[in-house]
Amino acid sequence: MMDTVTLSVKDLKKRIGKKEIIKGISFELHKGEVFGFLGPNGAGKTTTIRMLVGLIKPTSGAISVCGYDIQKDFSKAMRNLGCIVENPELYSYLSGYDNLAHFARMLDGIGEKRIAEVTELVGLKERIYDKVKTYSLGMRQRLGIAQALLGSPSVLILDEPTNGLDPAGIREMRQFIRYLAEQEGLSVLVSSHLLSEIQLLCDRVAIISKGSVIKTDSVDVLLGNRERIVWRLSPLEEGKRILGGLTEIEIRNDGAILTEYSAEKAADWNRKLVQSGVEVSEMNRKMPVLEDLFLELTGGDTID
Repeated sequence: MMDTVTLSVKDLKKRIGKKEIIKGISFELHKGEVFGFLGPNGAGKTTTIRMLVGLIKPTSGAISVCGYDIQKDFSKAMRNLGCIVENPELYSYLSGYDNLAHFARMLDGIGEKRIAEVTELVGLKERIYDKVKTYSLGMRQRLGIAQALLGSPSVLILDEPTNGLDPAGIREMRQFIRYLAEQEGLSVLVSSHLLSEIQLLCDRVAIISKGSVIKTDSVDVLLGNRERIVWRLSPLEEGKRILGGLTEIEIRNDGAILTEYSAEKAADWNRKLVQSGVEVSEMNRKMPVLEDLFLELTGGDTID
């Protein structure tokens, strides 16, 4: 399914003055996938997105959308790209329909039929003639996406699409983005600071730090073999000595010890600790989360 490359980024660099902000970023999006873009503060995530959508020019490197180079065939490339960078720009005093009609007039050949299609697609059919000022934040986000979809793009770039939404709105937006990828065949690039949300939403993830992509892979591969056991032992030093002699250990700031997860070995390790007089107050299986990998790869940097 995911064999058609819709967005290709090759050795993308951006220099401002003497400072290189983006240092040779490369990745690809495929048809029908949701691709997560994660980066700590100042990593270059927003700068990269602005280059992808043609708001700023790269110093060097290549970006192509559906085979069209954005430097050589800008109009054709942008025709295949829809985006919401930061919050969607909407006229709150107009109805949802009037907003879409206004933006449709800027595009060639977009009439009432396409407006009706995107309205249906984003689930706003019942409210499309109401003024936007009466919309919830989630509805505004969906109207913004409808606007981005007017030109029937193959690639959709969403910058923080769940920003400000409540948990129900976040879940609804996640389901909608998955629908666009799986049922409509769009490639969706999502930047977000909600690591748990990216884990649930995305097929693949690129982690960017200090202007470079430091890891790109499927969520399953990134988190593979990362299940851990959390141990709380007393006395701690004796527990560390015994457990450290049996397997590789990692000490958390709160004094807990992490080891690899192994159902077969765990019972044996527990028995040896108890036989040595070490009290095991907790032995808990910890499921892998993207946040742990992110912190490990970026040295604990905070996220945008």
